[in-house]
Amino acid sequence: MGTRTPDDERPAVWGAYGKLVRLYRERAGLTQQGLAEAIGYSLEQVASVERGRRPAKGAFTDAAERVLGAEGALRVLQEDVDRAKLPLFFRDFAVLESEAVSRFSYDPMLVPGLLQTEEYARALLEAHYPPLEDEAIEQHLSARLARQTLLHRTKPRVVFAFILEESSLYRLVGGTAVMRRQLAQLRECARLRNVEIQVMPTRRAAHSGVNGQMVLLETVERRQFVCIEAQGIVNIRSHRDEVSEFWLRYGMLRSQALDLEESGRLVERLAGEL
Repeated sequence: MGTRTPDDERPAVWGAYGKLVRLYRERAGLTQQGLAEAIGYSLEQVASVERGRRPAKGAFTDAAERVLGAEGALRVLQEDVDRAKLPLFFRDFAVLESEAVSRFSYDPMLVPGLLQTEEYARALLEAHYPPLEDEAIEQHLSARLARQTLLHRTKPRVVFAFILEESSLYRLVGGTAVMRRQLAQLRECARLRNVEIQVMPTRRAAHSGVNGQMVLLETVERRQFVCIEAQGIVNIRSHRDEVSEFWLRYGMLRSQALDLEESGRLVERLAGEL
């Protein structure tokens, strides 16, 4: 068996994207240096993207599309490029999530990724153990923030329901200033017409969510899934009877949590106390 090199671990879509960039660049009669100057990136960045060593960000794609006249060929790959930045264990879930028309979740420990500020998300990634390389942190952070476009997608619009354990709002991830901005982000997200955020009060000592986090998804094809993540392991279930139990469980959680107005007032109060 041959020895695997670091490039063997790169997602194939990064390489495919890079080959397209090179094809359109050569058709345009540009060198890598010429393209770099035209789109405002360094030669090293352009070369790395073309070789599939690093993923292109949306701004790179937009600039390359404009300069190279790619007519959407690069942009159509951007979602897959972003998704490939996610940890391998999370990618299957991310595909299902991208196809969802509804997403309901209960999170007992932290603010969920779709609602996190960049600073909050970075603090969590930097706390990972064993420590992540700087490049991995940037890639995971970029992918996590890119997922948040789902909140604003309109075709089809996704309906979101989040239940956060009250104790997660007291965990000062990144420090007081970071948490203050995170609570402000929760208030902003709660104003979206397709987003509902409830808080499960600590005083409700026992409820059907104490066994852990859950995400319930329904896709465009009306297929239903339940996804459970713990310590970097994602378990996705689709058996009708199992999924039905989780939907019943989630319905009970929503009835036990603070309502939308009470939840909003609690978040507002906690933000004021920081």
